[in-house]
Amino acid sequence: MDNRIWRIARRPEGTDFAAALELVEEDFAPLADGQIRIRNTHLSMDAGTRMWLSDREDGYQPPLPVGGPMTGLVLGEVIESRAEGFATGDLVRAFGQWADVSTVDAVMSGAILLDPTVADRRAWFGPLGMNGWTALWGIERTGAARPGERVLVSAAAGATGILAVQIARLLGCEAWGIAGGAAKCAYLTGELGIAGAVDYKAGDVGARLDTAKRDGSGFDVYFDNVGGALLDQVLTRMNHYGRIAVCGLLADYTAGTRTAPKEFDQVLMRRLRIEGFFSPDFMHEGPALTRRLREWTESGDLVMPYDVTTGLENTLTAYAKLFTGANIGKVIVELTP
Repeated sequence: MDNRIWRIARRPEGTDFAAALELVEEDFAPLADGQIRIRNTHLSMDAGTRMWLSDREDGYQPPLPVGGPMTGLVLGEVIESRAEGFATGDLVRAFGQWADVSTVDAVMSGAILLDPTVADRRAWFGPLGMNGWTALWGIERTGAARPGERVLVSAAAGATGILAVQIARLLGCEAWGIAGGAAKCAYLTGELGIAGAVDYKAGDVGARLDTAKRDGSGFDVYFDNVGGALLDQVLTRMNHYGRIAVCGLLADYTAGTRTAPKEFDQVLMRRLRIEGFFSPDFMHEGPALTRRLREWTESGDLVMPYDVTTGLENTLTAYAKLFTGANIGKVIVELTP
């Protein structure tokens, strides 16, 4: 049986993924010891994988090789196993290939068994997955948000940001978001009930952030998914001893730039703490994080809208949404049987 798989033909320029990735067919190789084969039912689209397509050697992982398969989080059932602890029919999540079927080393891919009784399996990508873990860890641990504090989240209508603003509210904070467009801002304040949302596309972001001030006070915690020029606007509106949790640098991914804050002196003037964090740092905490997130999800206190594209052949259309702001919530590709 042939396997359709997205292969990296060349390094992409900007968001021209169609010129860089190609859908090809490949034969299956025999499974090696420790490997499992997964029939993918869903692919997770994540903006951070854009860095893996560059030639940067100083990222948090080496670049994916040209000529090799595109890699990302996958969800599906095991159809063949030579790895202890995994059997045919198991529902799993792993770092696999953008393909009909992923072949992975169970340990190196971070493959984990999932509870098949969860009503919407897409939740294993959203609130019960890396996005949920990252949102909770970034707000509570890296950002050290305390009840009553004011928390600001950029890319607040994206997969991680939309969970981060809700978690901040659930932890007793006053949650604010930055998002692109009136519809996204209306969703954040109307549907999710956060304190306020700033539309960065409406111009003069600084002035709009100033409307969020209360008694001259700014923000205690900034959960940053964007970096770039937006960080400068926030640095001058942080409270003394504020914390900035750097989760992503969306402004840099397709532009090929490096975030270099002009207002960096505010780190000293306001005694700020800036810390980057990444999911492998707290992977061992996954089960405990999932338990808390599942309680909120099943009670209806933590919700995730899904932007679903059907068909492996349409993966690049879904992927592009991450960089054009066309989505609200988690972008997923659902594979047809």
